[in-house]
Amino acid sequence: MSAPVNKPTDIIWDVTYACPLRCVHCYSESGRRPARQLSHGDMLRLADAIIAMRPDSVEFAGGEPLVVKGIHEVAGHIGRAGIAVNLYTGGWTLTPEAAEEAAQVFQRITVSIDGADAEVHDRVRGRAGSFDRTMNALALLDAIAARRAAEGGTPLIFGIDCSVLRSNFHQLAEFCTDIAPRFPRMRFLNLAAAVPAGLAGRPGFAETELLDNKELGTLTGKEYTERLRSLAPASLAVTTSDNFILMMHPGFVASHGFPLMQIEPDGEVRAMPIYEGCVGNLLTEAPEVLWRRAVERWSDPFVVETLSQVRSMTDWAEAVRRIDRRFGSPEVLARIDRRPLWPAAQPV
Repeated sequence: MSAPVNKPTDIIWDVTYACPLRCVHCYSESGRRPARQLSHGDMLRLADAIIAMRPDSVEFAGGEPLVVKGIHEVAGHIGRAGIAVNLYTGGWTLTPEAAEEAAQVFQRITVSIDGADAEVHDRVRGRAGSFDRTMNALALLDAIAARRAAEGGTPLIFGIDCSVLRSNFHQLAEFCTDIAPRFPRMRFLNLAAAVPAGLAGRPGFAETELLDNKELGTLTGKEYTERLRSLAPASLAVTTSDNFILMMHPGFVASHGFPLMQIEPDGEVRAMPIYEGCVGNLLTEAPEVLWRRAVERWSDPFVVETLSQVRSMTDWAEAVRRIDRRFGSPEVLARIDRRPLWPAAQPV
């Protein structure tokens, strides 16, 4: 039986493409393109359109959401409507004051860390000092969570998301043994395979940096996952994922539906979250109209044929490139053509 697809249950809103980092695998190519950020008034209008859809949660992502002036007011507006608001951050801008403000608004805060030490993390994230910034961000959140626990306040849920590449695959145990114990109030560690979107979809990247089928099998295998959990503090939820749900394989979508809507900074709605190609703008068209167009794209014959052939990450990367070329706007195609070649002069 197919799951209902009459509305999205979860929304990812990339509120800006501005970012202090230059991650080699960035799906949105943030920091390398115009921010496309809305005015504060239009962000509130877009928040109202999101509220009208009544999703279970809204993920504020980017780019770096915390560089957006007034972001806490926008998130709080959605939160007061009874919708969970969650934050993804690279941690670079998280000062003590910013951490306190974010903790007041967001129900769940995820800090992206792509290496268990500065050498690996800083290379992947594209900026020296970024690992130390993430450690500082986690320390600030841990202190807030500890204070709330002592005062009997609302718990602060925070943790780590790691995009697993071949460059950091060998370090996953160290996330459990070296990083996690430093932050006793941390609640989760998500280790999820990087997907071939954006810069990670460039020719050559899948072959050199995305996990192959054997590595994906190891990552998500019961024995390996249980080993990681045994190494981590008992209070930490450790999860692993191949992220194949984001492929939107026609068989999966037909059987289960798909719960996500992804919104670009200016209100444009993607038909499929990790693939280029939008179906309209939430500021000018009704949410139900855009959702219907998105659902129609999932069964487009070209999409079905292309994704039905995927058997590996390299296949998936080729499928992404084909779909992006088919549905991307002229502006998108020009951006794709400007992507730097991989491998770069300085490899990960």
